[in-house]
Amino acid sequence: MSYCPTAIPTQAQLDFADLEMGLFLHFGIRSFHEGHRDWDGKPMDVANFNPAQLDCNQWMRTAKQAGFGYAVMTAKHHDGFANWPSKFTDFSVTATPWKDGKGDVVRDFVDACRANDVQPGIYYSPAQWGGSAGSDAFHTDSQAYDDYFINQITELLDGTYGEINYLWFDGCGSEDHEYDWTRIVAEIRRMQPKVMIFNMAAPDYRWVGNESGLAPRPLWNTVRRVPFSVKAEGHEEMPDGEPRWLPAECDFMMRDANWFFEEADTHTVKSLAELMGIYYYSVGRGANMLLNIGPDRRGLLPDEDAARLLEFGSEIKRRFSSPVATFDQFTVGGGVWTFTPDQPMLIDHAILMEDLAEGEHVCVFDVTIKPYQAGVTKELVVYEGRNVGHKAICRFPLVRTAEVKIRLQETTGQARLRDITLHQVES
Repeated sequence: MSYCPTAIPTQAQLDFADLEMGLFLHFGIRSFHEGHRDWDGKPMDVANFNPAQLDCNQWMRTAKQAGFGYAVMTAKHHDGFANWPSKFTDFSVTATPWKDGKGDVVRDFVDACRANDVQPGIYYSPAQWGGSAGSDAFHTDSQAYDDYFINQITELLDGTYGEINYLWFDGCGSEDHEYDWTRIVAEIRRMQPKVMIFNMAAPDYRWVGNESGLAPRPLWNTVRRVPFSVKAEGHEEMPDGEPRWLPAECDFMMRDANWFFEEADTHTVKSLAELMGIYYYSVGRGANMLLNIGPDRRGLLPDEDAARLLEFGSEIKRRFSSPVATFDQFTVGGGVWTFTPDQPMLIDHAILMEDLAEGEHVCVFDVTIKPYQAGVTKELVVYEGRNVGHKAICRFPLVRTAEVKIRLQETTGQARLRDITLHQVES
């Protein structure tokens, strides 16, 4: 059995896993320059940034209605454009015609998150190729760039915008750059002691390792290494070399190839069937899903993307909001949870959640049924799994059964399940 000994999660990490789905929002100067790509070096004119109908409440209302509990927006992407009135660059909303240079996208976003009961997260690209002095210092003077980095992070985290739940560091572009992470993280923790850091420095949660939204199986929450960039083939060791509890997040695009809005790829909005597949491969394997939509040049979620997001949320509710059996209907003994319905029933899903307060202990499990009619076949395995973790969505062909058992075949320590539900999704 290949299993990393478990670390113990914090309550904040457990609460994060319970949110399950977050909305990623790439918005900025790139949104107004069709065809630009990361690191292409093409100039982008601040005069083009003018989202006259910007409505972050529309973003967050849609996210909340679809069942998303948190959102992460690009405050600064690799191009260096600041979506807030930063004093440390002239490449920001202040230099644009939008609201006569008096607008603040970060303010509007954070306020909309709070108004709609969505936890706010801020994306900040450590690496930078554009945006006046920041870009020059990144390539020539690491200490000066650290100062710039801290100055801008301070503007975002010093309380001006209130409590920020997530700070999302994108590792792309930082493969060969050294930061004074000790100094940077100390400042972050001083200003926002509860903020959860993604991916780099001293992470509280981690990147799954691809931008397809797909988690591997098994997906252990305790890891010794973390990937940090699509451009880095290796892995970054944990600073102290010890295993850590770092829940995984699966980020991916609603459209095929662009994080930011483009007119040319509207036809690539993912189908409901593909989104549901990604849901099974992410949330269904115990990870969080972070689904990206690029708000358009009006400052709104594009109509096609917003409609698909709501359709997606509705389908999740249709499938899983009305279980045919719940946890309190199971009896437990000897690592086996058993449900016996009054009459034989049809099921095609079992959803398991492990109690992770003391770490992760389920290594192998299965779902068995008593066939109807049984004859001499007393039990039949319909699903075999590795770890349960935060959630394991066990999908199998529709079957009629007179009894269901959840069996923990291999465990370490004291394994406990937090929840079990049975579902009939197909009719």
